[in-house]
Amino acid sequence: MIEVGNILVHEDVLRENFVCNLNKCKGACCLEGDSGAPLDYEELAILDEIYPKVKPYMTEKGIATIEREGTYVTDFEGDYTTPCVDTNKECAYVTWENGITKCAIEKAWEAGEVSWKKPISCHLYPIRITKYPEFDVLNYDRWSICSPACSFGNELKVHVYEFLKGPLIRKYGEEWYKELEEGVAGI
Repeated sequence: MIEVGNILVHEDVLRENFVCNLNKCKGACCLEGDSGAPLDYEELAILDEIYPKVKPYMTEKGIATIEREGTYVTDFEGDYTTPCVDTNKECAYVTWENGITKCAIEKAWEAGEVSWKKPISCHLYPIRITKYPEFDVLNYDRWSICSPACSFGNELKVHVYEFLKGPLIRKYGEEWYKELEEGVAGI
């Protein structure tokens, strides 16, 4: 691991290659898993606030789920997540475009309806953050459904942290990202 500020970054984030290939996976990460997308506490009020503007971009099943369960839920580990339409399946905020999953929140953002792109955990995927009181740890989450992204990343020679430059800057800032690049150059 390397330390960047008070963030520990696993070497897999620095060495492994990854570029989402939605034409191959069809956005399966929004449809599979143990629960919905992880949410930071600060994101809960945002979801409540923007839901009326996101709702027109959602599917009927997603809307029904939100109306029944709320804009977020607590999963089996006690963590906040997006609700799922079916138990451990499709995120309630999923919409479809040409057979590929899209995020209704992001669609509302693209249309200028909201100023928040989507949950940071979604934006940062395949990086997962483990939070400790004094620091965060960034890990690379390996998942078989992302094998097309690994192959595409290898083909393009793009590391996980490079692919996720924008989301990492969104989360930790531009100066932090520059320090990360300097740290990578030093190993």
